[in-house]
Amino acid sequence: MKATSRQHAAHRAWWDTIRRWQAEHAGGMIRSATAPDRRRTPAMKPAAPPASSGGAPSPGAVRPRALAKSTRSTNSFVNILEETSASPMMSPIADAHKIFDRRLARERRDRIAPGAKAAGFLLERVADDMAERLAVTRRTFATVASIGAYHGALGDRLRAHPGIVTLIQCEASPALLRQAPGLRVQADEEALPFRDASLDLVVSGLSLQLANDLPGVLLQIRRALRPDGLFLGALLGGETLAELRQSLLAAEEELEGGASPRVAPFADVRDLGSLLQRAGFALPVADAETVNVTYAHPLALMRELRAMGATNALRTRRRTPLRRQTLARACAIYEERFGLPNGRVPATFEILTMTGWAPHESQQKPLAPGSARISLAEAIGRKP
Repeated sequence: MKATSRQHAAHRAWWDTIRRWQAEHAGGMIRSATAPDRRRTPAMKPAAPPASSGGAPSPGAVRPRALAKSTRSTNSFVNILEETSASPMMSPIADAHKIFDRRLARERRDRIAPGAKAAGFLLERVADDMAERLAVTRRTFATVASIGAYHGALGDRLRAHPGIVTLIQCEASPALLRQAPGLRVQADEEALPFRDASLDLVVSGLSLQLANDLPGVLLQIRRALRPDGLFLGALLGGETLAELRQSLLAAEEELEGGASPRVAPFADVRDLGSLLQRAGFALPVADAETVNVTYAHPLALMRELRAMGATNALRTRRRTPLRRQTLARACAIYEERFGLPNGRVPATFEILTMTGWAPHESQQKPLAPGSARISLAEAIGRKP
């Protein structure tokens, strides 16, 4: 499918963001007294889908047909997967244009898989919220895909919805995917293995914030949806970990004369609606929720982030560990600037939720400008 001029415009705008961000982060250190804006999510061209696997996944993907042998009772499952050649993970996008190290992020998710459920409070919150949103949607979703499924927490909530018939868990980490029940596909979020117009509902909980090509992922999702299909996704927003970001920047600037990127750039809620529209979604909506969590100490927050597999995955990160003196100073700044009267420290998580529908002729459409038959003054009962 050829991209429209509107989609090209969206990609050009995001390429400009990438170039500015990479210029500021060249070499892994920012020799500046001011912190750069890290609130946007970068973009690339849509990637070709990789091979997928099911059952007990392996680090290398296999053909979708292999999955069908273990799921003979669900013959239609294979029909929604693209036939692709076996390939390890990722798209052929040049490494120089990537912001996130997707392979590193996957390896970290593999490492934290045994204890992932214990540190999944944010994912549980998102799963509950999506279940509530879908509860008011009285329709049947015959085929549903959970993109970035982790260990299946979101899928477990969705199974309670009476309108969901078949649920497919899609996750890049084989160690996490083994914990997800039901139909499973090992695939990366940036290279989805689903055929065009094969899904009725796509959900994604807290995985798309690390996509190098967010516009491309949204375009793939929209193409995979049948007409009038629904996409519901949640990702972390720009206010996430603002306290930690500021403390680390201030400590490195004070002690080392520069600052390296430690906290990933996140999307802004004002951009998501436009991205949905440019990807071809109808009736796009984006909203934000701020979750405030307190910890006994900044190090407790860092330990939980590590348990989530949410540590620094930027390609421009420094390869040397953070100095103990710098870490101690960052914790001190955190407590000085943001400490609460009870001795605890807060951490902010901004959750952005996107909703969009694949276009269909039955959907509401705005009237053409100038087509009104009554003035606003008359409608509200006032004289012009």
